[in-house]
Formats: sequence, structure tokens, C-alpha cells
Amino acid sequence: MHIQSCTKITRMAIAIASVALLSAAPLSTGLAKEAASSASSVAVGPQYDSTHVYIAPGDFDAFVNSFTGTFGGKPSARGTFNVLPVPSSTEGQYVWTPVGMLSTFAFLTPIPYPFGQERTGYLVTDMDQAIKEARAAGAEVIVDKFKDAIGLDTVIQWPGGVKMQLYWHFKAPSYASMETVPDNRIYVSRDTADTFVRDWLRFSHGKVVSDDRKADAGEIGKPGETYRRIRIDSGFGKMQVNVTDGHLPYPFGHEITGYEVKDLDATLAKATSNGAKVLVPRYDGSDRSSAIVQFPGGYIAEVHASTAH
Repeated sequence: MHIQSCTKITRMAIAIASVALLSAAPLSTGLAKEAASSASSVAVGPQYDSTHVYIAPGDFDAFVNSFTGTFGGKPSARGTFNVLPVPSSTEGQYVWTPVGMLSTFAFLTPIPYPFGQERTGYLVTDMDQAIKEARAAGAEVIVDKFKDAIGLDTVIQWPGGVKMQLYWHFKAPSYASMETVPDNRIYVSRDTADTFVRDWLRFSHGKVVSDDRKADAGEIGKPGETYRRIRIDSGFGKMQVNVTDGHLPYPFGHEITGYEVKDLDATLAKATSNGAKVLVPRYDGSDRSSAIVQFPGGYIAEVHASTAH
């Protein structure tokens, strides 16, 4: 579900949406060509892409205060809505920060399937065209297009089970750019990694920034081992595809988004002073230092700072 604030009205649209052992090498030429398709992307921009956070009503204030206390930014007004195509009720609030945005939901009724399984919501320029292109690229539409109070929504699923929401508004929103663009952190198996990446490149018209087949697996809690790490940029923002054998120590795989900050230690200190817990302490990788944090209400996130010069 996606929530945004416009003048005195809280605007909300459903945002349902979510280790190879070889030497480092780029994706195949065929995959790279998928990203160079002549058609323009339906993406609007990464500042319109939200991570979806589901929390208990009693944790709402603590979570939002902790998150904004850590990263800055501010939430929209909070309201209670039925934002789904079937009967339901949720408290909802949009949270903007300089490092990424959230759509937060505290359902007062049971959550209808498959809502709650999506990871992110992506704003598109044209819903029908986006659905057409997603299907052509290999996605499955698992929730058909439906209308809400301010626009249209759908939920799609990619190979590997990655679910996300696409949304479109009757009146185009206008958000400021972020200081840093977060990573959508995707975990997939070796069996489906190339298919997922190929399909996502076709849809997003993105590009592979790096494809490291011997990345330091200490980044995902397995020091001394390697894994395949693919980084992609597109009009929908950044994506990090972690290709693993599924033998992941907790909490890796539970984090949906990775937030880039300038000073990791200072951010972790802010997080803990605002009620968050550091589940995985700072780990210094080849080009970034990272940690895993859990905020009040249970939301788990990766936080990182670049060490590249």
C-alpha cells in the first residue's frame, strides 16, 4: 500500500507490493541487452517508491518516531481506511525520509491474502502499459488492477517469488529527491537468479552496475564464504540481488531495504537512542560497511555507508 500527503488530505493508494563460486564477471551479453530496450520505462522515479511496513496498531507511534528519529524526515497525517479491493480496515501513514520512504500499515482487521506479502510499491506513468510490460517481461499479475480513492493499483510477482505493487494516481504526486537512494534487497536462489534479473531488466530498462560472483558473504552473515551479488540501477531505484543457497543466519533475508547513510556509526547510535536494536553489528566489506537494525514493531532494515574512494 502506498500513502502520501496532499494539502489537508492524507492520500493513500494500495502499495501491495517485495552463490555462485566463479570469479567476478558481468551478466551475460544477452541479459545486458535486455536493459537497452528501445522502449521507455514506465518508472517515475525512486523518490516515489516505498517500502511497505506492517505493524501492530500499538506499535505505530514507537516505530514511526524511532525511524524518523534515526533518519530524519516526517510522516503524513495518519488515517483509517479501507484500501483494498475487498472489505478491510487499516490505520495508514506515509513516512518520508532523506534516505527512503515508507508506507506503513496497522490493520484493524485480518489482512486479506496476498496483501502483506508485497515488498514495495512503485509509481508508474501508465497502469495498463505497466501491466502489459510486466507480463511481457515475465511477471505474473496476482492481484488484478483495482481502483481506490486516488488511483489504480495492482500486485505482481516475479520469478523467485518476488512480489511488489504498482500504483498510479489520478493526480500526479510531487516529491523531493532523496539524499541517497535505498537498495531493494532481493534474495533469490541460484536456480532463478538469472531469470529474475533478465525479467527485471526487461521491465525496468535498468542496467547491471556489478555482478560479483565471489562477493564477501560476511555481508550476509557468513564470513569466510562467498556469494553472488548483483547490483542494478533503474528508474525504479537501486536493487541488490543476493544469490544464495538459502543457508542464511538470522536476520538475513528478513530485511527488505538497505538504507545508505553518510556515517554508519553515528546512525547506529541514533537508532539505539531512538529505541531500535542492532541485530548485526557493523561489518566492513569491500566497498561498504553495513549493519542490520530492528525498529520498534519488528521492522528489520540494513543500513550501510560507502567506503569506496
